Amino acid sequence: MPAITKPTDPWHATESRRRSPKPSGPQPAACALHVAADYEAMSRAAADCIAAEVRQKPDALLCLATGASPARAYELLADKRRDEPHLFDRVRLMKLDEWGGLKPTDPGSCEAYLRQKLVEPLLVGTDRFFGWKCRPTNPRAECRRIADWLAANGPIDLCILGLGLNGHLGFNEPADVLAAGPHVAALSETSTTHSMLGEARGKVRHGFTLGMADLLHSRQVLLLVSGAAKAAPMRRLFTRQITTQFPASLLWLHPAFVIFADRAALSLIPKDALP
Repeated sequence: MPAITKPTDPWHATESRRRSPKPSGPQPAACALHVAADYEAMSRAAADCIAAEVRQKPDALLCLATGASPARAYELLADKRRDEPHLFDRVRLMKLDEWGGLKPTDPGSCEAYLRQKLVEPLLVGTDRFFGWKCRPTNPRAECRRIADWLAANGPIDLCILGLGLNGHLGFNEPADVLAAGPHVAALSETSTTHSMLGEARGKVRHGFTLGMADLLHSRQVLLLVSGAAKAAPMRRLFTRQITTQFPASLLWLHPAFVIFADRAALSLIPKDALP
């Protein structure tokens, strides 16, 4: 895909900045930071980046988070299909996570969200949309199924993530130890009060999610962050202190980690902490 740090990139709709690693302590990789004026501009820049990846690799495997942060970027990808009808003919989509216990048709499920936002607008068939079952009879066997599929069909080319208020990624919640692969997750209060569940009709029992090793093995990771509510977790992220108690901090270890953020999300970060 195009070099992500050059201001001349065709999808570079916002300021592009590269952060250098600190000389002492853990040595995080450099990160491309794209600063946008607002949510709309952030979403457009992210959608352009995703589309650029698919143009370069038409059968790219995209791992998809759900929620408010990527919602507009997904809508803009659907708009791009109208201008480029065959752009997504071979793309493969994978659910990052799912609410265990909800029916797949439940409006609060990740399944329903992604079908509405991307799968149906992009005309992605069932052979190119893969992910968690919402109500498997054997949760552990479901985790093995996901792990086996990813081993045979991965790695993920582009992993699209949002930032949880407590630093969670998918349902990789803060803990002393994080799971490497697909697993059943006990949900934090932050997750159980997520806005998606405001539409849910069923009861959530637990979460299903890819593990941190799955995410870090992705060829590229995009983190989409917007709004003043995310300013505090972004401030913590930019301390660059890597800890399992803030899972998003592990993304600093990824060699191709890209942040798309609007100014509201960056409002608590001191200017000298940004590149």
